[in-house]
Amino acid sequence: MTTDEKKPQAEPRFVSWRGVFLIAATYIYFLIFAQFGFLQRLNALGLSAAHLKAVMAAMALGGILSSLFAPLVLWPEHPRPRLQAALLGCAVAAALTTLPLGLFAAIAVSALIGLSLGTLTVTLVSSLPLWIASPRPLFAVALGVGIGYFCCNVPALFTATPRIIALTVAALAVIATVVAHRTHAEPPAAPAPNAAPTQTSFFAILLWFTALVWFDSAAFFIIQNSPALKSSTWQGAAHLWRTGSIHLIAALAAAWLLTRLPLIATLGSAFTALAVASFFLLHPAHSAPAAFLYPIGVSLYSVALVAWPSYMLTATPADRVRRAGIIYAVAGWIGSALGIGMAQHLHQVPLAFIVIAAAAFAAPLFFTTTFRYRHEVAAVALVCAASWGVQRILVSHHPHPHLASLTPIQRGRRVYIAEGCINCHSQYVRPSSPDVEMWGPTGNLNVIRREKPPLIGNRRQGPDLTNVGSRRSPLWLRIHQMDPRALSYHSVMPSYAYLFKDNRGDDLIAYLSSLKSPNSAQHLQQVAASWQPSAASLIAANRLNGAQLYSEYCATCHAPNGYVLTHWRSSFKKLPPNLTTAPLQHVPAGLSPAQQRLALARIIRFGIPDTNMAGHEYLPGAQIVALAEQVQAMRFQAMRGTSPPAKQSK
Repeated sequence: MTTDEKKPQAEPRFVSWRGVFLIAATYIYFLIFAQFGFLQRLNALGLSAAHLKAVMAAMALGGILSSLFAPLVLWPEHPRPRLQAALLGCAVAAALTTLPLGLFAAIAVSALIGLSLGTLTVTLVSSLPLWIASPRPLFAVALGVGIGYFCCNVPALFTATPRIIALTVAALAVIATVVAHRTHAEPPAAPAPNAAPTQTSFFAILLWFTALVWFDSAAFFIIQNSPALKSSTWQGAAHLWRTGSIHLIAALAAAWLLTRLPLIATLGSAFTALAVASFFLLHPAHSAPAAFLYPIGVSLYSVALVAWPSYMLTATPADRVRRAGIIYAVAGWIGSALGIGMAQHLHQVPLAFIVIAAAAFAAPLFFTTTFRYRHEVAAVALVCAASWGVQRILVSHHPHPHLASLTPIQRGRRVYIAEGCINCHSQYVRPSSPDVEMWGPTGNLNVIRREKPPLIGNRRQGPDLTNVGSRRSPLWLRIHQMDPRALSYHSVMPSYAYLFKDNRGDDLIAYLSSLKSPNSAQHLQQVAASWQPSAASLIAANRLNGAQLYSEYCATCHAPNGYVLTHWRSSFKKLPPNLTTAPLQHVPAGLSPAQQRLALARIIRFGIPDTNMAGHEYLPGAQIVALAEQVQAMRFQAMRGTSPPAKQSK
């Protein structure tokens, strides 16, 4: 026997790390980059909501097509070069996202991510014995899945910039390409993990995995986009370390279950954990248990999803690839898209959705000839019903005053708290700081502290709201709540349009409009009258593209075809003027060009009180000046019918 022939038998204790690494790298790429970093990068590029959907649809379509058709083509025939090609495609796509992408380039890169990732996952899960040589392969699979989830929750990576995430996963994919190069000369026979093989139809398994991924995607999207839920389950380094550790432990527990019980036991446990977690998510005050149950459910079914094609399916290699492709196309890509699509504008998992998902999950069990799992189904239903009852009892111990007896402002304050607005906005102007110029006069700290609860806030991802009622009109606030980027081009605030399906939206606007100190309007006028752009701002304005700034911050209301003007025309008592041709009613006539520029700059920065013209307090002085000069240039060009004049000397 030659040395090469002995290698597969001589190193079984060391070969499995390759499979563990490949599984972990694939999970890290998909979770932290394809689902997070890439989306953050698209937001940074300023793509609109409609364009974001088109870009992400290209990824989903690429993933579905490659999952379904790569198994049919089987090129290259051997899994190793196919896996390596997919990993290189993933690396190239991640690296490309660091470039300044336009819409069509972003769609192309997104499609490449989907095509590469779809080929990678299907090839890997159907050929795991090539990289795992172990008498207990399911524990190697579980370790890879657990490490992948754990790494994704490491705070340094979870909170990294899109560029750092992209470069990290690109390097990881390149390393995985090298790791994947060495395989067994002949794949070992896949050991059956169960003492008694599960006699379950492929359709039932497909439905189970689809229901679980659908459930998982919806719950995850809701948690991540609901500050009130995220703050108690997924926010902060301590929560992240805890979540990663739970994922790792639950993944190893999944391997233990799969080696001893039929597949339905593991999947049923996963569904139960997700369902009970969703019951607790119905009320933010009691969402803490979901932080433990949700990662348990996800890791349980994820290990089964990875291990099933190679270690639980008795079939030829070609049939394994084909069935894995169907599972990952339908459950992985379509199920995930359905879950995220359903969760749009939701801040809790609806009870009806839990019931529908449970029915979809349980349906195959009642169509078997023996009904051998009726007890498991009954147990799941009992646990879900008991959890719902416990959750309702907990809520009943914290009764609220009847909402009808409260004023709109009081109800709006409750909405503000329930939606977690305090996680991004403060209500405290720091004395003797630039806050006073931007946000208005300082309030009485003792009065603020006596509020129940005080809403001072501990950080600012958005502006301070202490005097927002003096600086923003009710109509501006309404538009911004429903479609933030319609008014604030680079806003990262999510849409709260769902609040306006009932009275919560109007109540929130009433509360925000009430946030003003007695002298805030007078203070705003005094600050605006004395404000002057610095000499450095006047010089720096020459280097800025005023037309681009105007299209981002002004055109939405003041251009004839502006988005806000077009979609909200009937809501304005007085339409915003066309700044190119309409008289400037709030700029005195007879001013010199420099004086007119200063008057325009003050309006742009501080707005016009008692109108829908909001200020842009957060913009640097140079951008304010560049916008004022752009308005002057547009008016000069319209009046003379010529090109705009050269920049004035400072």
